[in-house]
Amino acid sequence: MEPEPLPSLEKTLRYEFRDKTLLEEALRHSSFVNEQTKSGMKDNERLEFLGDAVINLVVGHMLMHQYPDVREGELSRIRALLVNEARLAEVARQIRLGCYLKLGKGESQSEGRNKPSILANSLEALVAAVYLDGGFDEAFRIVQSTFSEQLIGNHRAMVNPDYKSQLQELVQTQPMRLPVYSVISEHGPDHDKVFRVRLELGDIHTEGEGKNKKAAEQAAAGRALEILKKPR
Repeated sequence: MEPEPLPSLEKTLRYEFRDKTLLEEALRHSSFVNEQTKSGMKDNERLEFLGDAVINLVVGHMLMHQYPDVREGELSRIRALLVNEARLAEVARQIRLGCYLKLGKGESQSEGRNKPSILANSLEALVAAVYLDGGFDEAFRIVQSTFSEQLIGNHRAMVNPDYKSQLQELVQTQPMRLPVYSVISEHGPDHDKVFRVRLELGDIHTEGEGKNKKAAEQAAAGRALEILKKPR
């Protein structure tokens, strides 16, 4: 299968490259380069490195804007879910990126155009190529447009995970008692109260705050999970 013409990809991105060699490099897999006799041809691996950093920065910015009240640890966790290989490959498929890749014969015959690792890495390389060719604003626009559906979709569960259930499941696999929650304080006017809850689980004691008891319990359970999952 021959790659499709690059102008159609530029049309999808709504971006026309000034330096076409950057776009070509971003779509050139190492398996293709290894089969060429022409010297000096570059694969897209260096661009992957840069694109990974650009995507993380843009998605981090988007999360900060969309979830102003979410803590740093949660933002990091959500970003990791959004920019993992499977998600990046999903975004790459949305723009039909596999159709434009130059692959070696072996990769092409083994469905390389649909492999998550190749798609994810090529998307990173493409973003880096846009960044180098058109600057950060253009790279930001493209990442924002391609990831907006991922963020606007049903990701409420990522922002408000059920830590209590997760903790309950983890405790049941270990020889320890179930966690005990108790309200230790509440303050503020009736229409805007803040509850503080203490969690006790063996020698683990954590506290959490929230606009209601349930939210405070979830916060305390989240901190307990962090402690239990740390290497000892």
